[in-house]
Amino acid sequence: MPTPEFVLELRKKIGHDLLWLPGVIGVVFNDAGQVLLGQRSDNGVWTLITGMLEPGEQPAQGLAREVLEETGVVVEVEALVDVRADRPVEFINGDRVQFLSLTFRCRAVSGEAKVSDDESLDVRWFNLDDLPELPDYHLSRLRTAHSWKASDFEAQFVR
Repeated sequence: MPTPEFVLELRKKIGHDLLWLPGVIGVVFNDAGQVLLGQRSDNGVWTLITGMLEPGEQPAQGLAREVLEETGVVVEVEALVDVRADRPVEFINGDRVQFLSLTFRCRAVSGEAKVSDDESLDVRWFNLDDLPELPDYHLSRLRTAHSWKASDFEAQFVR
């Protein structure tokens, strides 16, 4: 999906100035323990599946929507595993953004991984011991999601 309409409307008013936006990142595992990655069409970099939330959209639902739109894979969101303010970035067109990123661990439930929009050059499942080069901040989120266990969450938050 291209840049959301609400961002385009904001850009008409503020130009390329820095925007603070809510973003979601999906660390999607299949039953074989592989992780789903996409190769971005704007810069050729392999990443976890990412996207922007629409105004009023619930984060887990927005992440599931983004994964389906970009990869054709339907997911079950298992857990929120990381929240952080990312560093500011500048896109090729000069737009500057900084995301408050919510990273979710997900399990693939159906669908076939394929390029489903113009945001990706390629979409594939990778074994964890045979990953392409990933940005450090994506690799750290992958490690966090991979090490997450439901029992850890229950011990911490469910009494």
